[in-house]
Amino acid sequence: MITYNPKNWIKLIFAFHKSDTLRMLWKEMLYIFFLTLAIDYIVMRYFPNARQFDNLLTVYSIIGFVISLLLVFRTNTAYDRWWEGRRKWGELVNDSRNFGSKLSVILKDEEDRAFFKRMIPNFPFACKDHLRTGAIISNLDLTPEEFKIISSKKHIPLAIVQLMQQKLYILNRNGQITNEDYKRLDTNLNNFLNSLGACERIKATPIPFSYSLFIKKFIVIYVSTIPLAFISIFGYWSAIIATFIFYILVSMELLAEEIEDPFGPDDNDLPTDELSEKIKGNIEELFG
Repeated sequence: MITYNPKNWIKLIFAFHKSDTLRMLWKEMLYIFFLTLAIDYIVMRYFPNARQFDNLLTVYSIIGFVISLLLVFRTNTAYDRWWEGRRKWGELVNDSRNFGSKLSVILKDEEDRAFFKRMIPNFPFACKDHLRTGAIISNLDLTPEEFKIISSKKHIPLAIVQLMQQKLYILNRNGQITNEDYKRLDTNLNNFLNSLGACERIKATPIPFSYSLFIKKFIVIYVSTIPLAFISIFGYWSAIIATFIFYILVSMELLAEEIEDPFGPDDNDLPTDELSEKIKGNIEELFG
């Protein structure tokens, strides 16, 4: 995730970051420019006195209003997914702190403390990779026995929670933690899975294919034919106008596509790497 100063307008205006849509779309903008320029040429060359194009400006204004409503809905939906993902990772940070702070006070045995000192940070690291391309076991801090158990599982974050559940059950059975403490700790641990489940739902439920396909076709048809509405006023300059409108509309669609799956390594995705490191640092500090 990019960190920046939103008040520095000059720097933001003249910055051309790799995530800038202008750098992504320059080829497509050239295609649209030459396509609309060819349409301008055909109309002006073969239909110089056609009056049927004069009233198209009103029609395209109405269509533009409709497409703007669609893009607003599209962007809001994508941002809601991004924000819900951030909220769930914030809850995971809080639950990890609560879980670790309680255990750091209750547990006295060094082996038990070392177990949770490893396992609590392992969960967010496993989650961030699980939500991308799959959990990477080599990135986790495991003993050989734990590695053998977890490597046999398909859902790595769930396997980590299962090990912690088993450990809490044994501690409670042996009288090392009370029933009341066990219930509170179990609630924190359940919240781990609740946060992960919400993130999995976001990742596994993209915008419906037909809806996304319709928006893309709508934008291309609208932009490629818009010179018909402007040619009587601007002539060949309508190709530049169409290209600029294409840049605006498609940029909104690209931004929505990028943030609707917020768990990847893209510039505008959530800082899950930093959040995982933060949880690890907090737990190490709690357990000394």
